[in-house]
Amino acid sequence: MPERVQKILSQWGIASRRQAEQMILEGRVRLNGTVAELGQKADPECDRVEVDGQLIQIVDRPQFLYFLLNKPAGVISTCDDPQNRKTVLELLPKNLRQGQGLHPIGRLDVESTGAILLTNDGELTHYLTHPRHHIPKTYEVWVEQEVSRSVLQQWREGVILDNRKTLPASVNVLRRTPSSTLLRVILREGRNRQIRRVAEQLGHPVIQLHRSAIGEIQINPPGRPALPTGHYRPLEDFEIRVLKQGMNPPLEKLPAQTKEQRR
Repeated sequence: MPERVQKILSQWGIASRRQAEQMILEGRVRLNGTVAELGQKADPECDRVEVDGQLIQIVDRPQFLYFLLNKPAGVISTCDDPQNRKTVLELLPKNLRQGQGLHPIGRLDVESTGAILLTNDGELTHYLTHPRHHIPKTYEVWVEQEVSRSVLQQWREGVILDNRKTLPASVNVLRRTPSSTLLRVILREGRNRQIRRVAEQLGHPVIQLHRSAIGEIQINPPGRPALPTGHYRPLEDFEIRVLKQGMNPPLEKLPAQTKEQRR
């Protein structure tokens, strides 16, 4: 069945939908020997699709993989880095880093720690990162000084960033010290360094920022061991189903992961 070329590349784990679109714009994708154009359709069963000169074949389609990683500070949440800094993919074993098409869903800035999802399911990546899908993300944030009720209310109601008001957020105090406050912040949007910029604007610069959950997927789930910093685990089937709620068309049966992938 014909599909847009960028959708084929994302479904097959070659790249996320946005990355695939950029690859097409850069002329790196060919369809039946001709440079592909954005929006063109192809049928992988009968059309010849090449990326960087390499033919993509039906037998090459990888099994979909879904992982939760507890990102340490100092690690970049991209697939590669021109400055040769360590990336989240380098925290995975070699058999998962190569040939699987894994990539992070969204980002955490280099100084921040905590939950980040990795997958080769480009359609899920597109769904979860699309602005209209407000997936809640939970953060534990140490900020400077005690935070007043009025500042908390400002943060909850939204502040102006880049000439646009942020969406309402859940912001609650977990702990106070004479010089700092620990907050639990739940966001339903993900602008660049949003928490750090809002906290700075409100007069309480961030000391430490940790993402503890993405939707219902938690670093430290009740009744289970916490995921150590720098480690990863495969998502449970029910977690994948929760992430995919609302996707269209309906979900296919989830593939079983091998013992090696579950380690």
